[in-house]
Amino acid sequence: MTAQIIDGKALAEELRQRFKARVEALTAKGQRPGLVVILVGADPASEVYVRNKVNGCLAIGMHSEKITYDAAVDQQIVLKKIAELNADPNIHGILVQLPLPKHFNEEAVLEAIAVDKDVDGFHAENVGALAQGNPRFIPCTPYGVMKMFEKGNVDLSGKEAVVIGRSNIVGKPMALLLINAGATVTVCNSRTKDLAGHTRRADILVAAVGKPRFVTADMVKPGAVVIDVGINRLPDGKLCGDVDFAGCLEVAGQITPVPGGVGPMTITMLLANTIEAAERKAGL
Repeated sequence: MTAQIIDGKALAEELRQRFKARVEALTAKGQRPGLVVILVGADPASEVYVRNKVNGCLAIGMHSEKITYDAAVDQQIVLKKIAELNADPNIHGILVQLPLPKHFNEEAVLEAIAVDKDVDGFHAENVGALAQGNPRFIPCTPYGVMKMFEKGNVDLSGKEAVVIGRSNIVGKPMALLLINAGATVTVCNSRTKDLAGHTRRADILVAAVGKPRFVTADMVKPGAVVIDVGINRLPDGKLCGDVDFAGCLEVAGQITPVPGGVGPMTITMLLANTIEAAERKAGL
């Protein structure tokens, strides 16, 4: 058996084409969706992510800008800028690229963003709404995964789901979304005993651990849906996920590739959240 590949790149393009009409409708009402991305420091990976986010916005007619600070900048300067953006009626989404330098209080920075402009979905109030099953903004990567389940006609209700990784960005919100969809969810981490015992009973397996090819074919239940959130650069410069794609392709029922899987969906759902913020402001 060879798994069906869930093509995140194609799905992202399909969704972005649909978003254009929504952006045009909002712009006609004087509410052109606007996103500001704040980058502190010069981390090469972060710079690539930020550039892709800004370009993704501009490609569908949204307004977007990048604000860059030196890594040594005082936190208060960034907080002051966030306050200004909170008050700017032309900005609907504010995103602070993580990770921040060590002298920053990450929680304080995220909490400073207005709840109705928190398009990353990391503000405690938005996290609480997600936990209650009434999400306002869903963190972009798990949101993208849910769209991939939808595209693959994956019925989550009553299924055994295992999430490897418990980060605030992916693991925890992913688990909440699966719970809200009616799945029975197990969240595993680096201290989990008999990890393979958990993964082998999973109908849905989401890997978000940041370790190259960590999930091997013998850890996957035949016919399972395998979602690879990881993106790792190998010594030869090539990219791979947290899943041994070649091996698991022969066992899984559906699987996402790296690159071209979850990655393109993350920025796409950031666009979706920003458009949604603008639609709420416009009373749509």
